Amino acid sequence: MKISRLAQVGALAAVAALALAGCAANEGGTPDATTSSAASELPTGLTGTLNGSGATSQQVAVQSWTQLVQQANPDVTINYDPQGSGTGRESFQSGAVQFAGSDRAFKTDEIAAGPFDACAADSDLVEIPAYVSPIAIVFNVEGVSDLNLDATTVAGIFAGTITNWNDPAIAATNADADLPDLAITPVHRSDKSGTTGNFTDYLAANAEQAWSYGSVEEWPIAGGEAAQGTSGVVNAVKGGNGTIGYADSSQAGDLSSVAVQVGEEFVGHSAEGAAIAVDASPFEDGRADTDLAIAIDRTTTEAGAYPVVLISYLIGCAEYEDAATADLVKGFFTYAISAEGQDTAATNAGSAPISDTLREKAKAAVDAIK
Repeated sequence: MKISRLAQVGALAAVAALALAGCAANEGGTPDATTSSAASELPTGLTGTLNGSGATSQQVAVQSWTQLVQQANPDVTINYDPQGSGTGRESFQSGAVQFAGSDRAFKTDEIAAGPFDACAADSDLVEIPAYVSPIAIVFNVEGVSDLNLDATTVAGIFAGTITNWNDPAIAATNADADLPDLAITPVHRSDKSGTTGNFTDYLAANAEQAWSYGSVEEWPIAGGEAAQGTSGVVNAVKGGNGTIGYADSSQAGDLSSVAVQVGEEFVGHSAEGAAIAVDASPFEDGRADTDLAIAIDRTTTEAGAYPVVLISYLIGCAEYEDAATADLVKGFFTYAISAEGQDTAATNAGSAPISDTLREKAKAAVDAIK
């Protein structure tokens, strides 16, 4: 796998036959996918089957894009198996799927090591930030609807050093809250998860003393409650009293959530806050021109920024062995990053549409697929 310099800017044995256009049992419900406003940017003339796997965070967005692309191309079937970012990347590397969804880009050493059996020999990767969303820190404590927490306190809760809801560290930033004498049950993902990776990256960047485990996709410590997938975490938090967890905000529903400290302010999760945090972050160095990995600035003090954010990437090959596969991937990715595709995702999943500047760079990367 060759790696060229980016100039300043940015194994499944079988894939489940999950045709998202007809799937009613998904984590985020059935999206509103109409073609009236999006038809002008939809690809046409495509045929064949495209298989993907990966992040649960962008599942609702992928379903929205899938429905519209399939409506415009009746001979196309797009399957997406939401098994988590780690499984998606592994499946893509093994050639079990033609694209992956991941809440982090491949690391440069992973790209150098390979293999990438879905791609033609010596192909670069295409990694585009197609889904931007805050990670909500959700909780269920009877009698408490709002919480302001600094990163050190959040880290202490999930590290297991802050164990009760009336702990002085929590009370210090919530003078008006009636905090109960109740044990805290932190809920984390049981599967290898990009959401976990982004959440722990925030903790490591802002509270290294309280969170000494680094930025990891697999939960590093015992204790608390483990749950499979985003929906599993949300259901576990809903089902208990004294629970707290982290989940893509599109699936947080009506759960209460934490406002995190940014500079001197406390900022709640929102698509707008996520977009501000991403715009304040640089692209990673040492990447191919088609690889738009962003180094999220978790310590930003930009007004209104919400740094507990994930960028979920659509990942494909710059070059495929099969031209028909390349056409399918290019068509699907092109719609996903289009203004209309991003608006569709925002409507259905609550994500933050990418900026026009980022879209221009992403389009150049997708146009390079062959």
